[in-house]
Amino acid sequence: MFAFALPMASEEGGFVPPSVSDTHLPDIFPWMAEYGTGFGKQMLMIVLSIVLITWFFTKAIKNPKLVPGKMQYIAESGYAFVRNGIGRDIIGEKNFRPWIPLLFATFFFVLLNNLFGAIPFLQLPSFSHAGSAYAMAIIIYGTWIAVGLKNHGIRYFKLAVVPSGVPGWIMPLMIPLEIISNFIVRPLTHSLRLMATMLAGHMIVMLAAAGARHLIVVQDSLAMNGLGILVIVGSVAMYFLELLIMVLQAFVFALLTAIYLQGAIEADAH
Repeated sequence: MFAFALPMASEEGGFVPPSVSDTHLPDIFPWMAEYGTGFGKQMLMIVLSIVLITWFFTKAIKNPKLVPGKMQYIAESGYAFVRNGIGRDIIGEKNFRPWIPLLFATFFFVLLNNLFGAIPFLQLPSFSHAGSAYAMAIIIYGTWIAVGLKNHGIRYFKLAVVPSGVPGWIMPLMIPLEIISNFIVRPLTHSLRLMATMLAGHMIVMLAAAGARHLIVVQDSLAMNGLGILVIVGSVAMYFLELLIMVLQAFVFALLTAIYLQGAIEADAH
């Protein structure tokens, strides 16, 4: 159940760096082993995140008090941050209220699954695997397209790809670019930005751990042993930097969700 297994040094004592495949643990229940799929640690943490988020916010608001306790204060502050800092500021005062539940769930779901990568023994950000990031982006992608169609009908596709105020002679160039940008690049970057950042941070932690182990355990030189200790000390700073990135990526993902919704709602205003 550990996030990864450190690569072992070769018989010659050479360093074997970790690879992306080292982040994929064997499935707990491999129901489709021939395709390499099944219920694994990542899926387990996805389910765990839903349980924890539901439990925390349900408990925090179960008996609300005028002077909030710690849990109620954290829950209310988190809600206010998403409501005001993402929903109202981006979508606008007129239209933001119906989308607070989606933005709230998106932000805290991504945040907790990112923070799993910083928790000992879990040590695996769920979105470091492409499948979960793609799934989240597809949900948001389908949502804002549906919102655009609901508000503007089939005319939404024209509004989304025909920029206003652009001379007609440049339209044959602009329209294909807008189609690619809005309907292909947008969902890909929405998912890959999250996945790549989480995977890169996870790989850096793996590399630091494997390198420190090699320098301390395998190498006989005191200098190399001391360097291994320095790597461990340096990885502490990297740990806190990764924490910051985990929070920022959850914010960026929810922020982009709000931007896409706002664009779909007010497509005829652009």
